[in-house]
Amino acid sequence: MIYPDSHEVPDFTSLLRLDGRAFVVLGAGDGMGRQTAHALGQCGARVLCVDRDMGLAEAVAREIGGTATAIAADVTSRADMEKVFSVADADFRDAFAGVVDIVGMATTAPLSAIDDAAWAGQFDIVLRHAYLTIQLGGQALAKRGGGSLTFVGSISGAVSVANQAAYGAAKAALHHLVRCAAHELGPSGVRVNAVAPGFVRTPRLLKALSPEFWEGVSRANPLRRVAIPADIAAAMLFLTSDLARYVTANILTLDGGTSSIAALPEFRVPRPAPA
Repeated sequence: MIYPDSHEVPDFTSLLRLDGRAFVVLGAGDGMGRQTAHALGQCGARVLCVDRDMGLAEAVAREIGGTATAIAADVTSRADMEKVFSVADADFRDAFAGVVDIVGMATTAPLSAIDDAAWAGQFDIVLRHAYLTIQLGGQALAKRGGGSLTFVGSISGAVSVANQAAYGAAKAALHHLVRCAAHELGPSGVRVNAVAPGFVRTPRLLKALSPEFWEGVSRANPLRRVAIPADIAAAMLFLTSDLARYVTANILTLDGGTSSIAALPEFRVPRPAPA
């Protein structure tokens, strides 16, 4: 027996549009944050660009144009984050629809070389701002009937990456925080998700790592290329939009398939010797 779908077919292309909505982008001054701010702006959103460096935040806001604005803040500071959401509340009012949090930086060293200050600092730069975003931004969105919180995790939070034990532990905690927050905020209409990239050719990493390193990462990738910031921004846009209106508590892997491959030498079936 055939059961025809009687549901109305939505205008799927319109679900990507963000007209009439406003978003806070934390870490908007460069790389993935800059690209994500542009992606939101291109789909009609108003954007508040937040960065520790006011010059970078203002530069991105000027690039986007329109109603994009900028503010400087240390996102690990509760006082600064309260200021950010106070500005968003005053400027955006009922249009406030979400937060995209790009902030994070890896401490790359074996565990034996990490002291207490480095360990605490790694968790601050990966996790504290996310906790503040969920606590302050999540409640602001809940009062408005819903919205989205979208974070940047890492494949280091799911698999072991050499010399990233502290970073991976902090990102794993971020992934779990996302799931827990989605559970708590879901009844208020707030969706909480994260993307988990592998290595991305951000301006900072391009300076820090050699061409030989990037070539090696490309060779290990099924797509034979390394992600660029726009690849991550595209996924952030999806998770922010109504195309993802039924997506929450999700950690979306964005590594071109690299983490799906076992770190073993390539196995080749031996050919029979010629007769």
